[in-house]
Amino acid sequence: MEILATGLRFPEGPVVMADGSVLVVEIGAGRVTRIAGDGTRSTVAETGGGPNGAAIGPDGALYVCNNGGFRWTEDAAGLRPAGQADDYVTGSIQRVDLATGAVTTLYTASDQAPLKGPNDIVFDSDGGFWITDHGKVRHREMDLGALCYGRVDGSGLKEVVFPIHSPNGIGLSPDETTLWTVETFTARLWAFSIVGPGEVAVEVRPGARHGGHLAASPTGLRGFDSLAVEADGSVAVAQIYTGAIVVFAPDGSVVEEVPMPDAYATNIAFGGEDMTTAYITLSSTGQLVRMPWSRPGLRLPFNA
Repeated sequence: MEILATGLRFPEGPVVMADGSVLVVEIGAGRVTRIAGDGTRSTVAETGGGPNGAAIGPDGALYVCNNGGFRWTEDAAGLRPAGQADDYVTGSIQRVDLATGAVTTLYTASDQAPLKGPNDIVFDSDGGFWITDHGKVRHREMDLGALCYGRVDGSGLKEVVFPIHSPNGIGLSPDETTLWTVETFTARLWAFSIVGPGEVAVEVRPGARHGGHLAASPTGLRGFDSLAVEADGSVAVAQIYTGAIVVFAPDGSVVEEVPMPDAYATNIAFGGEDMTTAYITLSSTGQLVRMPWSRPGLRLPFNA
């Protein structure tokens, strides 16, 4: 494992660029940062709030899920979220022009409700995007979450899946017929069958009001954060509380569990010529690391 950057304020949402640099959001600093292959750091944009997940869209811009901001706890163990920020206003989907750093707000609501805490984003090859709205946690209450589908032209953000408990990472199978998401606080992996752009088959039943299919629900103290899909369709999930990357086969069986030196391993992305380099955010200690990966990751549609 090689440390590329330290001193980041709760980094998340790594995006591996064609030139070998990596974009990360710093949730605790409200900004997007570029880290070159040699570790050189530069600020791309100041988003404010709590930039969380990020992905390159069909127009080459960076699209950011902004959760609106957290309160924080910081001690010898590092930096950790501690609920909704005192100055929280709303969640949003933002567009960042990578050439100028200009930030524009694309959505603050779906067709059903205001966005509470957008968390992660993935684009399909059609140019539309899926997001998780994780919701916000307050002292004695928390929001129900949702999965939404939108377009970069601002023509609409449609709520597709509701309710779902604390949805976090989101990804697509290589053939884009399965939508994957994980719930943070229940540590469950869910699968939804995609039947069209922004449409999933829904099978409502007890324990799954949202209509998804439970793929995995491992035991033990753990929380699930963001995820990335491997080229063979396996799902690599970043695990918090007991830091690790846990890889699930499409049938839900565990392929491997790779321990991390930070309890808050929050995200993984793949890069390199053969897509066998993993970039991982170790958030409470403020690090971006990279390491060889046993299997190639899935190349995303617009990341060149």
